[in-house]
Amino acid sequence: MTGTPENPQFGGDHPGPLTTAEKLADLHRRLAAAEDPGSERAKAKRDAAGISTPRQRIDQLVDPGSFREIGALGRTPGDPDAPYGDGVVAGYATIDGRTVAVYSHDKSVYGGSVGATFGKKVVEVVNMAGKVGCPVIGINDSGGARIQDAVTSLAWYAEIARRQLPLSGLTPQISVLLGNCAGGAVYAPATTDFIIAVEEQTTMFVTGPAVIESVTGEKVSMQDLGGARVQAQNGNIQHVASSEEDAFRYVRDLLDHLPSTAFEDTPEFYAPDDAPQPRDGELAAIVPDDPNAGYDIMDVLTRIFDDENILELQEEYGQNIITAFARVDGHSVGVVANQPMMLAGCLDAEAADKAARFIRICDAYGIPIIYVVDTPGYLPGVEQEKLGLIHRGAKLGFVLAESTVPKISLVVRKGFGGGWAVMGSKSLGADLSFAWPTAQIAVMGAEAAVVMMKGRELAAMPPEKRPAAKKMFMDFYNANMTSPYVAAERGYIDAMIQPQDTRVTLRRALRQLRSKDVPEVRKKHTILPM
Repeated sequence: MTGTPENPQFGGDHPGPLTTAEKLADLHRRLAAAEDPGSERAKAKRDAAGISTPRQRIDQLVDPGSFREIGALGRTPGDPDAPYGDGVVAGYATIDGRTVAVYSHDKSVYGGSVGATFGKKVVEVVNMAGKVGCPVIGINDSGGARIQDAVTSLAWYAEIARRQLPLSGLTPQISVLLGNCAGGAVYAPATTDFIIAVEEQTTMFVTGPAVIESVTGEKVSMQDLGGARVQAQNGNIQHVASSEEDAFRYVRDLLDHLPSTAFEDTPEFYAPDDAPQPRDGELAAIVPDDPNAGYDIMDVLTRIFDDENILELQEEYGQNIITAFARVDGHSVGVVANQPMMLAGCLDAEAADKAARFIRICDAYGIPIIYVVDTPGYLPGVEQEKLGLIHRGAKLGFVLAESTVPKISLVVRKGFGGGWAVMGSKSLGADLSFAWPTAQIAVMGAEAAVVMMKGRELAAMPPEKRPAAKKMFMDFYNANMTSPYVAAERGYIDAMIQPQDTRVTLRRALRQLRSKDVPEVRKKHTILPM
């Protein structure tokens, strides 16, 4: 019998077959070696930095004692000195009792880079997630491709990405980035549904500072190039956590809003009844009397859902629109809300991209969408045109019309131009539309309309008469064009409601829409404006 580094006593001179006790002892030695297989130098560096092992990270995320590992004894074939695990720990566990597939890079083994055994283990848990119907969570801390494995490493990166694609929109896929991730280590997470990163700990980029300097001559630090905050502002990260513990808490909160598969319901939570609550009466005072004054739309959102726990995504990106999960009547909903505190709530290219992607996630997982509208329209400007506002802005209307989940809009103040159309209008497919008496709905606001329609006439007047004439036109325009009752009379608003009735109105509307069913149109796929 051939000996092994773990049990050299079982060499060729061993007298006869191993006993059961010896075989069990051999197994225990191997598993012990696989528990933390990195080099002493790599482990010392990790421990000095206060970084958890991959198994500790998994244990911090999942239910206590629930993790069941696969491939612990996997390693590079034909190399008896190769460390076990091949740089990744993978298996299955539960979070709040729900099954999840999970893998965690081991930076102490080959720097967490991808090799053949590494790739096979990740593909195994991803494939099993598709079979049993459970979310996949990847804890990423990798330098990218394993250079010494040449094209094999690249092939397995591509294979992992390919195996993720059938799960897209079928089972939630979440990536947690906890270290320096480059190249292939960021491509695969970019194809998942959500990326969570840790401030001052995570970096992500296609090519690092050294390569950039050698190719372009530019000098940049890792944090300035791809730090968590920077990449969140680039739109690549859904949440920047303050610590690993905070990142794992966010993952658990996120899963509370998501189904295990697209064919299941989201978890249901306790919800207060329809009886009035003190916070209902606070809504009427939030929207300013001055139509041009800013306010924080979060003050509205925290009062119209079941509780104040709004789970926001991409807070750093496209800040003129809010995308978040909340609950209505105990059920998860997606929220798309204009933020008047930023760019007056105008829609720009970033906001359109951010909202469109979120809407597609909600639609894929059967999560109803509630639009909260206060926008003067799309942001004008040369820079926005250069950024592709036409196709990026069109995408927002496209996904609204394409989505089949229940959709409700609430206009709290401005709903002007194309901004009103793509923010949950009935004309683009919303099921129900409500408005507060403070709403204004028209092609444009009175200030812009007076210039477009009366500009020459006012210019020809004596200067002293212009203010009164301008005010007269604006008063007429507001009464006859922007009034929400005009939209209600023409059937574009289903009901005018008092602000304090909003919470209960949304609950009853979603109860009505819970059984909504839209027949599938047989085709391969739509062509999204890109």
